[in-house]
Amino acid sequence: MTRLIQIKRGNVRRVALVEEPNIRLLDGCSSISELALMAIAAGLKLSDLARQRTRHETFSYDQIYDGRSEWRLLPAIDQPDEPARCLISGTGLTHLGSARGRHSMKMFRWGVEGGRPAEGAVGVPPEWFHKGTGCALRAHGEPLDIPSYAEDGGEEAEIAGVYLVAEDGRPYRIGFALGNEFSDHQFEKENYLNLAGSKLRTCSLGPELVVNAAFESVPVAATIERDGHVLWTKTFRTGESEMCHSLQNLEHHHFKFEGHRQPRQVHVHFFGTDCLSFSDQIRLQNGDVMQVAAEGYGRPLRNSVRTSKSEHDLVKVIPLE
Repeated sequence: MTRLIQIKRGNVRRVALVEEPNIRLLDGCSSISELALMAIAAGLKLSDLARQRTRHETFSYDQIYDGRSEWRLLPAIDQPDEPARCLISGTGLTHLGSARGRHSMKMFRWGVEGGRPAEGAVGVPPEWFHKGTGCALRAHGEPLDIPSYAEDGGEEAEIAGVYLVAEDGRPYRIGFALGNEFSDHQFEKENYLNLAGSKLRTCSLGPELVVNAAFESVPVAATIERDGHVLWTKTFRTGESEMCHSLQNLEHHHFKFEGHRQPRQVHVHFFGTDCLSFSDQIRLQNGDVMQVAAEGYGRPLRNSVRTSKSEHDLVKVIPLE
C-alpha cells in the first residue's frame, strides 16, 4: 500500500510519500494529479513512479498533521491550476442505513436487484448527485462551513474514489481517500427534492491518497467531539461487499457521460455512508470536531464545524443589457 500526501509552504507545493513517522519528498512534481499524468504517459503504476521519485529529504509527519509545521496539508487530490476542472460527486442509497433514513427504499431495492451485473455487463444506475468543484474541497484540519442560508450541517463519513482522465479521454482510478461529504440534512429532510441543493456545501478529503487500498469491506469510524469530549461515535462497514452496487457499476454510470471524460479532469466520487449523527438527533454546533477514520486508509481526517455569523443577504444579479 502506498500513501501519498500533498503539502504547501507559501507558494511552494510538494508531493510526499508517507513513511511513518515521517514523510519523504518526491522530485519533479507539485501535485498528485501531475504525478498521475506522468505515470499514465510513462506506462507506469502510480505507486512505482512515486517510489522512483523519492528524495533523501524527510519531515516529521506528526508536526505537519498536527498543524505545528510551516508546511500544511492540502486535500488528497486537487487540480491546482484550474479548480473547476476538479468535479466532486457522490452516490447515495448504496448502503442499507442510508436507504432507511430516506423517503423511499425503491431505488435501494433496484440496486440490490441489479447493481451487481456480470463482468462486462451494465447494471442499473445508482442515485447520483453533484457536489461541486474543487473550490469546495477542504483539507484535514480546515473547517467545514454551515453557511447563513443553510438549515443545518452534518458529517457524512465516507470513502471516496479519486480519478484522473488522461489526455486521450480514458478515466483512471488513482486511489481512494477518506472523506467527509458534509451536507445539509435538515434541508433535505423537509423535501426529498431538496437533495440536490443540500449537497452544495464544502467537504473534506484526505489527509492521504491511498494507492492499492483494499475496498472489499472497510471498517469506518465516525466521531463527533464537543468541547474536547466525545459526543457521539459510531462504526460501520463500507466497500464493495457492503454496498448494493459493484464498484465497476458505480464507475461505469459516472464515466458514461462524455462531460465526465474530458482530458485532465480530476474526479472525487463519494461512495456513501451507513450512519449519520443527524439520524441520532445530533445537531452540530460551531467548534465541534468531526473525525473520519478507516482501517488501512492512513491517518484520520479531522475537521471542525464553522457556522456563519453573517446574515443571509439577497444576491443581486446585475443585468448586462
